[in-house]
Amino acid sequence: MKFIDEARITVHAGKGGDGCAAFRREKYVPRGGPAGGDGGRGGSVWLLADENLNTLVDYRYARVHRAEDGENGRGADQYGRAGRDLVLRVPVGTVAREAATGEILADLDRDGARALVARGGRGGLGNLRFKSSVNRAPRQFTRGEPGESRELLLELRLLADVGLLGLPNAGKSTFLRAVSGARPKVADYPFTTLDPSLGVVRVGPDASFVLADIPGLIEGAAEGAGLGHQFLRHLARTKLLLHLVDLAPADGADPANGVRALAAELRKYDPALGRKPRWLVFNKADAVPDADARARALVRRLRWNRPWFVVSALTGSGCREVCAAAHRFLAAARAPRRREVRRAA
Repeated sequence: MKFIDEARITVHAGKGGDGCAAFRREKYVPRGGPAGGDGGRGGSVWLLADENLNTLVDYRYARVHRAEDGENGRGADQYGRAGRDLVLRVPVGTVAREAATGEILADLDRDGARALVARGGRGGLGNLRFKSSVNRAPRQFTRGEPGESRELLLELRLLADVGLLGLPNAGKSTFLRAVSGARPKVADYPFTTLDPSLGVVRVGPDASFVLADIPGLIEGAAEGAGLGHQFLRHLARTKLLLHLVDLAPADGADPANGVRALAAELRKYDPALGRKPRWLVFNKADAVPDADARARALVRRLRWNRPWFVVSALTGSGCREVCAAAHRFLAAARAPRRREVRRAA
């Protein structure tokens, strides 16, 4: 199935039922008085994160969703039934935005998370509510309120611990195949990857993390150039970025310029993304005889003071060392959080 990570939908909450103006007129019940019940509230629209879903494909074709209206009030003191809420199930990691303003309404980042996106209208009041000592036979009643209507933009952001980024044909998909059971498409031309891929990397019997591969980025991606800008959002939840650098680019381009250009694109797209921990992984060491020396020269030119590695994704050389270091980084990042949870308990 094609990966669908964005959908635009319209949701309509239910209208509240109208109140009723009625009087009791029964045999043997003198002066029965007002007996009009209230209308029921309209159904609301909720989003529910479901771990059994992995795309938004259902909402690509079903664009309009309506909750049930509330019933009108009736005579004999009968209140209208409330409308049923509409629950829309979405994949874990879905972000709901107001389409007109871009405001984030909900970020469903765990299984079972719920968010109210359109509130149902309140039911109207029946004439029973207006009875008083000076108004014995009220004929007033109120109409039900309309429910909220919204146009939503749903975006799916993958839940991955580590993200892969790099220029087209840098070897990201080959790296993912080398360290996990994922089998993304691999070929010797740019933009082979058209959809994000996830793989589980196991570094021990009980130690693993999730690695995400997105389409290759090019200069101008933040403004919409290329394909990768559509999927940069999937890196937002990652805790570490592995920036793959081709040591032997086919077009003879300078790898250092590519590193600087992609760093600038990350900052343009989202400053928070530009501040994420990022390691350089120099790939295709099997294609150049002096891979280590060339990598050191690039590190000096870039004045890089963070971790860097030299690997060959094709042969698997050095890949496990990168994964082991990434797992240690993730474990260290989780440790303070565990201590805070224990203190709170």
